[in-house]
Amino acid sequence: MVGANPKNHELDVARRVALLGTAGRVRNWRWALLACLFVPLSLVLVQCGRAPNPGALAANVSATSNAQATASDTFDDRFPKPEFRDRFPTASETLPLRQLADFAPKRVQTQSYRVASLEPTAPYKRPPQPATDEVTTLVSMKSSAFPYYGNNPASEAPFLNISSGDRRGHRSYSGRVYWQDQTYNDNRVLVHIPENFDAQKPGVIVVFFHGNGATLERDVRDRQLVPQQISDSGVNAVLLAPQLAVDAADSSAGKFWQPGGFKRFMDESVGNLTKLYGDPNSARAFEKMPIVIVGYSGGFLPTAWSLEVGGISDRVRGVILLDAVYGELDKFASWIENHRNGFFVSSYTHYTAPRDHELMSILRSKGIAVSESMDGPLRPGSVVFVKTGEGITHRDYVTQAWTRNPIEQVLVKMAAPSMRVAAGTAASLSR
Repeated sequence: MVGANPKNHELDVARRVALLGTAGRVRNWRWALLACLFVPLSLVLVQCGRAPNPGALAANVSATSNAQATASDTFDDRFPKPEFRDRFPTASETLPLRQLADFAPKRVQTQSYRVASLEPTAPYKRPPQPATDEVTTLVSMKSSAFPYYGNNPASEAPFLNISSGDRRGHRSYSGRVYWQDQTYNDNRVLVHIPENFDAQKPGVIVVFFHGNGATLERDVRDRQLVPQQISDSGVNAVLLAPQLAVDAADSSAGKFWQPGGFKRFMDESVGNLTKLYGDPNSARAFEKMPIVIVGYSGGFLPTAWSLEVGGISDRVRGVILLDAVYGELDKFASWIENHRNGFFVSSYTHYTAPRDHELMSILRSKGIAVSESMDGPLRPGSVVFVKTGEGITHRDYVTQAWTRNPIEQVLVKMAAPSMRVAAGTAASLSR
C-alpha cells in the first residue's frame, strides 16, 4: 500500500462495505423464506400431538344423534321385523297348495292385427278353455275317523277309556295316554284333484291311510308328497286322506272300525269332490268310481277294517301296503281270496318281513299265485310282495321303497291307457 493513492484506497474500502451489505441482505431473505415454510408446519404438528378432548367429542356425538333422531324415525319403525303368522293357518282354514307357477311372472298374450286386408276373415272361434285348476285342500267330514265315541273292537271296551275331570282320553296298548281334544278330535280330510283330472273319463279314487306320528299338512302333503305322486302319475285319479290320530304313536281306526264306516266316508266324499271339482254332473261319476286303498305303516289297521266291514269292498279294486303288514292277516287274505278282480301289493322292510312271509304262505295254501317282483305287469288278480334292501328307511318309505315314489309307480302300472290323462316320465315307465 506504500505509495498508493489515498483516494483510490477510500473507493476500494467503500466497495467492500457495499458488497458485505448486499450479502447480509441476501442471507436475511433466505432465513425469512425458511421461517415462512417451517413455522406453519410446526403449529400443525403441535396440534396433532395434543390429546383429544373427550368432552368435546361426546358433545359432537350427542348433537349428531339428536339431529338424526329428530330428522327421522327409528330403524325398527322404518323397517319393521317380518311377521310370519300368515304361514300357519288355523284349524278351520283350508290350505291350498301353492305351486311354483303361482310365483312366476304372468305371460302377457299379444294379438297381431291384419291391416287393409281384402281377404275374407275366418269365422270367430272360441279359444280353448283352460284346464281345471289343481285343488289341494282340507275339508271337514263327519264320517272321518275321529272323533270316535264307540268301542275298541279288539276288547269291546270303550275307546275313550280314561278321564280326568271333564277331559276324556285313550290309554293305548303301550300304556301311554292320548287325550281326545289333542289327538282324536280332527275330522279333516286332505282332498286333492289334479289339474288334468276329468270326471267324464275312467278314473279312480285313492284313499290314503297315513302311519303313526303324522299330520296331513306336514307329513302326507309336504314330506311324503302323496298329492304330488297322484298328479305325477298322469293317471285320472283323485285323493282322499283322512286324518287319523294326530301326531301320535297310535294306529286306531276310529269310525272305520264300524260296520259300513268306510261306505259312509265314501258317500260323504262325493259331495265334497263334486263341489271342489266344480261340476254338479260329476257326482254320479264319483259315486261309481273304483277305489284304491293305500296303507302306510300304522295305516294297516283302518285299511284292514275297511276291507272287512266297510260295506263297500266290491268297489275296492286295489290295495297297496307300504311296510304295513303288522297284523290283521286274516282280513287281508279274505279280501284277496274273494276279490280276484282286484290287485294287492305289499312292499316291506325287515320290520314287517315275518308277517309278509306268513301272509304269502296263507295265500299259497289257498292256491293263490304270489309274485315277488314288481317288474311284470300289474293286472286284476295280481298279488305282489316286494322286499326292499338295506338302506331303505321306514320313515321315508312313502317316497323311497323298492322304487322312488312307489304310489305313483303302482298307479302307472295298474292304469289302463284310457285312464291316463297326462303323458309324463312315469307313464313311459309302464310301457
